[in-house]
Amino acid sequence: MIIRQPTVAGMFYNLNSEMLKKQIKSCFDHKLGPKKIEEENFIAAVVPHAGYPYSGHVAAWTYSKIPKCNYIILGPNHSGFGSRFGLMREGLWKTPLGSANIEDKTAKKLIESCPLLEFDILSHESEHSIEVQLPFLQYRFGEDFKFIPICVMNEFPSFDFLEECKVVGKSIAKVLKKEKKKWIIIASSDFSHYIPYDFAYATDKYVIDAILKLDEKDFFARIQEKNASICGFGPIAITIIAAKELGAKKGELLKYATSGDVTQDRSSVVGYGSIILE
Repeated sequence: MIIRQPTVAGMFYNLNSEMLKKQIKSCFDHKLGPKKIEEENFIAAVVPHAGYPYSGHVAAWTYSKIPKCNYIILGPNHSGFGSRFGLMREGLWKTPLGSANIEDKTAKKLIESCPLLEFDILSHESEHSIEVQLPFLQYRFGEDFKFIPICVMNEFPSFDFLEECKVVGKSIAKVLKKEKKKWIIIASSDFSHYIPYDFAYATDKYVIDAILKLDEKDFFARIQEKNASICGFGPIAITIIAAKELGAKKGELLKYATSGDVTQDRSSVVGYGSIILE
């Protein structure tokens, strides 16, 4: 069995299990957090993936709404290693809160249904964007869920790349339509990187509006127009496309904030959004 050990425990989130539980609870209880658990039925979500002190309270908004099911988690490939669309089809991922098992049968169906998806371990070895989502799910549901990780290479947000995202998104939807178990698709992404606070708010609001309209083409166009530094545009586009195929009609922004809202340094911030597609 393939066992992936955590690579950013002790950096992005606490290494000690009890301290990690307290850290995640503090994300929910944060002055900018959701404060309580109120589950909703939705199809997909966009969630940030920075260190918990900076973005955990924003991520908590999605995880306060999410029901227990299985999850496809798409994250950007920050390292540049591995496949363009790398899927780990078996094994488990360790975190300080336990093990998260990959749903191998559905993962196999995804690879068989989509020529662009490749079985790949290398792209996941040092990537944090998917890993940081798992402790939130484990905090809510223990080990009583399965997931499939897909790492997407950061290409330029061109319309050629968008066509590939459409192939992957529609393949995911085609497979999930036949599943008896409920699945939710999670796109792991931060928004603007290292720009002034007011500029980040304005740019991200403009780009997020296209997500809320479930318009992946306009989403890419707005990124290009504003030169927006959104790391997970590929996972977000795939998620929008798959969610529409699965019946999503609109998006809802649960929470937006920046690192500057925590550090009070507004000269150079990173933007974070929690969005559900329903």
